[in-house]
Formats: sequence, C-alpha cells, structure tokens
Amino acid sequence: MYNYGIMARSSENKTVQESYDGLRRWNRWAALLHAFQGVAILVLSKRAEVMVTTNYLTPDTVQSTLAGHTVLASATHNLFAVNIGYVVALFFFITATAHLIIGTAYRGRYEADLKKGVNRARWIEYAVSAGVMMIAVGLLAGVYDFSTLLALFALTAVTNVLGLVMELTNQGKKRANWLPYWLGAAAGIVPWIIVGYYLLGAGLWGSGHIPAFVYWIYGTMFVSSASFAAVLWMRFRGKGKWANYVYAERTFIILSLIAKAALAWQVFAGTLRP
Repeated sequence: MYNYGIMARSSENKTVQESYDGLRRWNRWAALLHAFQGVAILVLSKRAEVMVTTNYLTPDTVQSTLAGHTVLASATHNLFAVNIGYVVALFFFITATAHLIIGTAYRGRYEADLKKGVNRARWIEYAVSAGVMMIAVGLLAGVYDFSTLLALFALTAVTNVLGLVMELTNQGKKRANWLPYWLGAAAGIVPWIIVGYYLLGAGLWGSGHIPAFVYWIYGTMFVSSASFAAVLWMRFRGKGKWANYVYAERTFIILSLIAKAALAWQVFAGTLRP
C-alpha cells in the first residue's frame, strides 16, 4: 500500500512536470510567432503617422478685446508624431520578450507560481502590451490627445494588474473573492466607452467617414477583451477542465496570440499596407 502511494505520487509529479515542459515549449513558440509578426509589420508596412496633441487654455485676443477683459479659449499644441506601424510592432515585441523570458531565465519562478495558481509574468506583460494595443485602437479612432491616450493605457493596465490581484488574493481559497474581478471589469470598460464616444462623435458632428475597418477593429478587440475576462471567470469557477491551471494558462497564451494578430493585421490591411 505504501509503495503504491509512492508510485501514484511519482506518476502524478511526472504528469505535472510534463505539463510544465509543454508550457515551456508553448512560451518559446509564442515568443517566436510574436517576434516574427513584429518584424513582418516593420518590414511590410508603409509609414502612417498621426500627430499626438495636447490642449491648453490661452487668452483669446479677439474675444478679450470685444469683452473688455481676458477671455480664455482652448488651444491645441502638436507634441509629436507617432508611426502606427511602430505601435503595432511594439506590442508584438513586448509579448515576444515576455514569453522568451518565461520560457528561459524566469522558468523556475514561473512554474513555482503556476503551482500556486498565479502567473505574475502574464499579468505584468498584459498590463503593458494590452495598454499599447488600446493606444493603437484609440489612435485609429481619432484619439490624439496625449492625456486621453495616457488614460486609455493606464486603465487597461489597471484592469490587468487587478487580474493578478485576483489570483494573489484567492490562492488556496475554496470560495473566490470576486471584488478584484469586478473592479477590473469596471476599469476595463471605460477605455472602450471613451473610444466608442469618439466613434459616435465622428458620426454625429463630423463627416462620419471613419473607415469601416476601424469599426471592425473596435468590435473584434472588444470581444477579445471580453474573452480574457471570461477565461478568468471560468478559471475561478473551477469546474471541469478549468480547474486545471495549466489548461487556463494555455488558453491565455492562445488568446493573446489571436488578439494581437487580429489587431495587427486588420490595422495593416486598413492603413499600413503599401
């Protein structure tokens, strides 16, 4: 009986290690695929720049003269130009670097975290890469104000950091504390409302001639974001295959690859293709 127990544990440990070895290969392949797409975007894309601006108050000379006192008006200052192709390549390279580090130097800490139901590396990478992706979506929708772009990035990053908080808070618990999840969902929906408002404004007050591919990007990226939230939800519901953290980790890797590829090649087809 004792020997049987030892054999069972040995078999279980071997299976777990094989799963981790599989994840190491997944991370290395993911690094290669993301890096390849980043290079392809840089090589194949034409230059497509937009100007990032800032708004400030300044005296309106004409109105001040007519009114007999200082009248302030909003003015716009051009800060710097951004090549959208570089933004797209950047989120590929961020993700490729993260996967490469996870599959090599960080592997020991990564596997130790997985045993606890936590992946710090994933959520930190998502905080940065998804924030850059949100900036790309914003730029395509006409969000050029630096402060607004910063808010898009920050709120997206906060959403993903709260995903990490969700995992850290619920380590070893049978009943999940859902507060970090719902706070993340609340923070995560705001960037989509902001970008959606810009798209709505273009139709209501502008010419309404935003290219159709921008609306497709908005829709597909919103669905992609929702799918990450759904996977996290199912992970903490912990039923069936979702009780296996390795299965959830593989799903996250696949979703990340699909979401970034979908955004990048839609942008390429719509505005970066020569």
